[in-house]
Amino acid sequence: MIMPQAKAEEALGVFEKLDKFISKDFYFTNEKGEHVNLRQEIDKPTVIALVYYECPGICTPLLNGVAEVMNRSDMELGTDYQVFIISFSHKETPQLAAKKKKNYVELVGKGDTENGFHFFTGDSLTIAGFLDNVGYKVKFDGEEYIHPATLIVSTPHGKIARYLHGTYFLPFNLKMAVIEASQEKSGPTINKLMKFCFSYDPEGQTYVMNITRITGFIILTIALSILAYLIATNKRRKTIIIGN
Repeated sequence: MIMPQAKAEEALGVFEKLDKFISKDFYFTNEKGEHVNLRQEIDKPTVIALVYYECPGICTPLLNGVAEVMNRSDMELGTDYQVFIISFSHKETPQLAAKKKKNYVELVGKGDTENGFHFFTGDSLTIAGFLDNVGYKVKFDGEEYIHPATLIVSTPHGKIARYLHGTYFLPFNLKMAVIEASQEKSGPTINKLMKFCFSYDPEGQTYVMNITRITGFIILTIALSILAYLIATNKRRKTIIIGN
């Protein structure tokens, strides 16, 4: 009885698919009620946030973090990059998306939010396909979704270039991700060390420190350092003896 639950929890989180292209098969509805092909809308570096608009938990801090970094960034929204907010709840409507956009446009406070900042909704099949495409796994629990907080950065040609984890983002990290995406480059997540030092906690919807791995790494490093010191010391002693 324990194993199926453990496997279900392991399926939650973000499974990075760097260099994979976003499929041309996904049609979403934007805040204006327009049914659009998502891939065709990606014509510049695109930052994608996956949320659901009525989320009582981590989505609000995530969206606030996105709005804040957009406001603090020295890049030009709508020219240098664009931001897509996509709901993974098929029950949410374009009207709700429009309401959310209005609220966050005020927080962003600058840039071409009309053309460079969009909020999308979609049907269940489209959403499921897209989440699988980008490696984002969620779980519906009662009336809520359990899900990670992550941004996905796409190149102008729709290739996944970077993942930015968390709810707070530094302007420098965003800018570097956008610059690399503009050059069609991809690379490990800036916080790639999280894969080793942290494990995703689906209940807390956050990353938690993996003490076992970190302790093991420290012990191994110390042991190798001592071994290297002993070898070097032994060589010096032999050299002295031979010299005498």
